[in-house]
Amino acid sequence: MWQGVATTWWPTVPFWTPTPSTYEPNRNERPSRDMTDLPDGTLSAASLPRFFSPSAASTYDKCPRRWKHRYIDKLPDPPGEAALVGTFSHRVLELLCGEEPSLRTIDRARKLARDVWPSISTHRDYRALDLEPEAEREFRWKSWRAIEGLWGLEDPALVDVRATEQRLTAEVAGVPFRGIVDRMDNSDTGLAITDYKSGKAPRPNRRSEALSQVFLYAAAVEADTGERPVQVRLLYLGQEAIEETVTDEGLDEATGGLASSWASLETDCSSGRFEVRPGPLCGWCPYVDTCQEGRSEVVRRVEAGRMRQDAPARAALDI
Repeated sequence: MWQGVATTWWPTVPFWTPTPSTYEPNRNERPSRDMTDLPDGTLSAASLPRFFSPSAASTYDKCPRRWKHRYIDKLPDPPGEAALVGTFSHRVLELLCGEEPSLRTIDRARKLARDVWPSISTHRDYRALDLEPEAEREFRWKSWRAIEGLWGLEDPALVDVRATEQRLTAEVAGVPFRGIVDRMDNSDTGLAITDYKSGKAPRPNRRSEALSQVFLYAAAVEADTGERPVQVRLLYLGQEAIEETVTDEGLDEATGGLASSWASLETDCSSGRFEVRPGPLCGWCPYVDTCQEGRSEVVRRVEAGRMRQDAPARAALDI
């Protein structure tokens, strides 16, 4: 782990002077990562998605009904503030790691952030947040801290980057898989799969679940190219790096989970019945106002004092 980066180059907020940029920021709109294509028609076996991504699988595992609302009913699922911070920081780091190694500096990252910011601030998803000036200032600070946080985990100038935003399409454990890898690196022992995370690092007992995504990417790379990555890495920006050696056991666990989710999805699409799984995440579900079980769960948790004050469902249900 590379250390020694001071904070003296934190810019004074507001610190990004608008300059032209053509970047479309919403990562959720990129079909290769988050969106699952579904043919038109009734609920039947033909309604299965053409591809299954890690994010779509995660949504399904947490609540099949939410998956249905998003991918079959096509109801809006706008990204929140935290997701847009991730969108912004990921884009800047993608551009940074596409530069020659000697140019991957804090100053260059600041310039790239400046270039990308106008497309973030004018995009409909960001504008929908309707942030007050102080909240916008904090948004920019959160984004910059995530970008800057890379240097606390590694020196990007020393990384041998093979590819960034690498699109993957492959059959994995019998499942039509699709995704995008943030970064593929050449290491001394072979290929490493690296994924950035701007959210909170998981607790130790949840790390295996978090690593499942990058293990699936590793499996897809091997299925598509015949080359097995030797390492998977999650870089929780500004926090910690979680790294694991790629093993048969790790791949089997991840691909087995994907296959199990796909089999359940086949059953649900055939029957047209999608289970609701009420829980704390109902407080952050964009469909809570259309879901009786979700509404009841939120009300119950609010009355019990077990729902965070910042849960969007409180405003959506006016409670």
